[in-house]
Amino acid sequence: MKGYVIKSTALLVVFSLFVGCSTVKNANNKQKGAVIGAAGGAVIGGVIGNNVGKGNTALGAIIGAVVGGAAGGYIGDRMDRQAERIEEEIPGAEVTRVGEGINVTFNEDAGVYFDTNKSNVKGTSAETLDKLANILKEYPKTNILVEGHTDSAGPEDYNWDLSQRRAESVTNYLVAKGIENGRFSTKWYGETQPKATNDTAEGKAQNRRVELAIVASDELKQEAYRETKG
Repeated sequence: MKGYVIKSTALLVVFSLFVGCSTVKNANNKQKGAVIGAAGGAVIGGVIGNNVGKGNTALGAIIGAVVGGAAGGYIGDRMDRQAERIEEEIPGAEVTRVGEGINVTFNEDAGVYFDTNKSNVKGTSAETLDKLANILKEYPKTNILVEGHTDSAGPEDYNWDLSQRRAESVTNYLVAKGIENGRFSTKWYGETQPKATNDTAEGKAQNRRVELAIVASDELKQEAYRETKG
């Protein structure tokens, strides 16, 4: 019971900060990283990350990796620049800046799509990922989580395997374009994390997606600590 109360209190504190500062959706986050740090840094960030991650694991990974304080502001400044580059080069991508990281969603509207029951990257998808690879090369001190998702059509176990193949296909494609393999983590969730309703064709198209979380590498974190004496 005691542990539950502490966890709930931390959630309330950070939730109020998030609402008050409007941390989500394409805002400048240099100062917001420092605000999160003042509320408890990585410990509270991890609590929020675990809870948000139940419905959005990419977002949970970003917040769970928070550094906070002046170092967090340093990281956030660099993430702002990287997010701007992604928005400039890939207009169809849905880019969300959260705290010290970036959440990018690629679905059919963003030009990353797969043929039915297929997982190979080709055509417009390849062109979009080529642009992303070039940006990732500009910011080598970030790590990338790649997640695969599907709609609810077909058996659940098949969709699970399909989401794995698609996530790994995107990761392998980016590695082949020169992005260091050690920067990637790849996960998949089948149909278990829909972004929209599966009752319409439009909703299903949104759920057939690959989602990325971009966070600071250990190297960037150490640089941030050195530069800010944090």
